[in-house]
Amino acid sequence: METHVAWIDDVHVLTVIVNELSILLNTEEPPVIYWEAQEKYFLTKVEKVIADSTVRIIFLEELPIGENLDLLWGTAKIPIYPRAIVRTDWFDQHYANLNTTLGIDYDDSATTFSIWAPTATSVQVQLDNRCFSLNREDNGLWKIKIDGDWHGFTYDYQVIVNGQTKRLNDPYAKAMLANSEKSVIIDPAKTDLPNFNKQNRPTLQNLQDAIIYELHVRDATNQVDSGVVNRGKFLGLTETATTTKNGFSTALTYMKELGCTHVQLLPINDFARVDETSPNVSYNWGYDPLYFQVPEGSYSITPNDPVARINECKKMIQAFHQEDIAVILDVVYNHVFIMEESPFEKLVPGYYFRYHNDGSLSNGTGVGNDFATERAMARKFIVDTIDWWLNEYHVDGFRFDLMGAIDIETMNKIHERCQQETVPIMLLGEGWDLPTALASEKKATSMHANQLTNIKFFNDYFRDSLKGQLFNQHDTGYVNGQGRFIERLPHLISGTALEEFGAPFVAEVNQTINYVECHDNHTLWDRLLLSNDQDSELTRKKMHQLASGITLLSQGIPFIHAGQEWFRTKQGDENSYISGDWINQLDWRKREVENDNVEFIKTLITLRKKYNVFRLTSKQDIRRRLYIVDTPATVFGFTLLGDNEDFAIYINPTNTSYSLRLPSSAKWRIMANNNFTKNTAQQEVIGEFTSIDPYELVVFKKSREIK
Repeated sequence: METHVAWIDDVHVLTVIVNELSILLNTEEPPVIYWEAQEKYFLTKVEKVIADSTVRIIFLEELPIGENLDLLWGTAKIPIYPRAIVRTDWFDQHYANLNTTLGIDYDDSATTFSIWAPTATSVQVQLDNRCFSLNREDNGLWKIKIDGDWHGFTYDYQVIVNGQTKRLNDPYAKAMLANSEKSVIIDPAKTDLPNFNKQNRPTLQNLQDAIIYELHVRDATNQVDSGVVNRGKFLGLTETATTTKNGFSTALTYMKELGCTHVQLLPINDFARVDETSPNVSYNWGYDPLYFQVPEGSYSITPNDPVARINECKKMIQAFHQEDIAVILDVVYNHVFIMEESPFEKLVPGYYFRYHNDGSLSNGTGVGNDFATERAMARKFIVDTIDWWLNEYHVDGFRFDLMGAIDIETMNKIHERCQQETVPIMLLGEGWDLPTALASEKKATSMHANQLTNIKFFNDYFRDSLKGQLFNQHDTGYVNGQGRFIERLPHLISGTALEEFGAPFVAEVNQTINYVECHDNHTLWDRLLLSNDQDSELTRKKMHQLASGITLLSQGIPFIHAGQEWFRTKQGDENSYISGDWINQLDWRKREVENDNVEFIKTLITLRKKYNVFRLTSKQDIRRRLYIVDTPATVFGFTLLGDNEDFAIYINPTNTSYSLRLPSSAKWRIMANNNFTKNTAQQEVIGEFTSIDPYELVVFKKSREIK
């Protein structure tokens, strides 16, 4: 820390730190602030001695930001720099520049460089081993237009902030060299792909029709058994008709056959921890963001070719679109990898991150820093980044990591931008309430779902009710605890939005993301090995099937973790974010072995997509069409009444068989169940009496022809 410095901590407050404070306090003349460029003085008054070397000084006039200022006190000349002032409303009101385009604007005759750095006293761009000084404009903007065709050239910035000179890459960079070495200027036209446009996106009439499949780019195709050529890369997910050695479909073709409508990709923007030139040496999920508008280089076959890297990413998204699969990006706007090294902190120290009132750094995210999404230019950066991925990459949705650390207004601004698209854009996130330095009423948490009606929330109540409390690995829920929490089942299967079944988790049924497994924590299979270690492997598989089945048959949007449909394991690793390929990669051999279960999940997906009673869009419609039926003991049953057909669904989470009485006497066709032998032997029930086996899930459809 500086030992001879004055910090602007509020509009009329300086915090002065000097070693010789006692001497200065005895000086006859009061300290004055001097603005050398304008030869102007500002009168001040010592308000309070805070410590042996710290004093608070107040002044009446507002000080200019981004100018060389000094405090003249006796014989001392103390430099003045902005500190906590950048986190005041006053600062945003005077210096936010919301209507300008930041980054570079390329033309083959000239490139314009624009960067927001209101506290800087000098900004230069380093281009082609030459240095160009940017011009200061209004509201903290620095800008310069440099003649020439600069496509393919690298650049970075040199700024003087708080008396220190720092080098940094452009936070708005669209292309980079490998390992984020330098920003690169590109001609956007060189990344245009034939027939890759917004018009060729998949379209759903309603997002309630979505079925989400969560996937990590590298995990998807890294295993040799995937049959993919470009394993672990963007291009690996463009290859079609790939199979295992035994002819079972893999990768993109497999996902198409499975039937999910959306693939949710773990972060694909530039992230840390993986050497992009030797990516197999290390591994990362991607939640260590570096540059938010640049595709990750380790997923490219040519990481040092910025144009090729972008094109490969676009080809992957286009390939999903050609298979009628929409693409959701997992985005991390709650923190950066290392705050001190980020261009945000170098450009405007203290602005882009949250602090507590005592000046300490907020760390509600648990990763060292919290991005201050509520500040005007931080919010602008996020919305601009969303805009870039929509316009350039034509993605179809965004999943917000630790969304509860983002403010409500920012999330609603994101939705406003997404409404401009011709197809509905999926917005979902983790609505956990985190201890970040943001007022509780401003957080985008699930308890504020009524203020975020166009945002969807991961339903941890659904998850924990089915398999047990997440952070107690021996806890059990409905599927693995002999029917524990059966009283919650009406709430779960109706979308956890109906007041008559309990306290709503979300305001509307279209806001719940139902899941029992995701990339975080244990896979469901690994969890069952801990919570139900005394049960047989077959019993655990049945429990697993019940959980996945309830997820796919409940109102709301179902979410499946890639490989969940074949009992994916991570060898017991609870937090595999850097654990390597052996732990994380999809095991396509296991996909072969568990093909019966894959077909079971595929059947449920097909059923859900075919009949709209499984994806109702309003609480009123659910009340009209969904009814809980009488069942023995811990068996749970419900009916769905369609316009042309009725369904009865039963789940038995115990090791006991029970007799069932169906809702009416009719011809009931078995549409799906997880007793594969029974499913083959018995296709229908005539009348109203049948039975349910241990750990069985069965879906009946009633014919309109009564027997």
